[in-house]
Amino acid sequence: MDEDIKVPRDLYYTNDHTWIFVENDEGTVGLTDFGQSELSEIVYIDLPDLGTEVLQGAPFGTIEAMKTVAELISPASGEVLEINDTLESDPRQVNLDPYGDGWMIKIKIHDPDEIDSLMTPQDYYVYVTGDENED
Repeated sequence: MDEDIKVPRDLYYTNDHTWIFVENDEGTVGLTDFGQSELSEIVYIDLPDLGTEVLQGAPFGTIEAMKTVAELISPASGEVLEINDTLESDPRQVNLDPYGDGWMIKIKIHDPDEIDSLMTPQDYYVYVTGDENED
């Protein structure tokens, strides 16, 4: 099972199973492969409006699977610049491609130092597998 967990090396992670890709002062946010696999079939996603302020560690939306609803936790504070509108009609993109077409929001990061408090890919891999020997 562990070898099936995808943890891209160019992202930062939270213990709430969200990820962020940082480029300059912007971040793209989504749900990790492990997070989507735990939820199973995703049927609905509620994302914030453009211009909404999100806070690190606070919910920015909800995600609904067949048997549960979970909060989506923001990995960083910022202003929502873009939302992935395709998830409204096709939320399964998060199941199919959590690090690609399944991204959720893009934010303007307010405090770049917050990124330092997130997990590295190695840290996240250990967090979800308990296995420190990634390779």
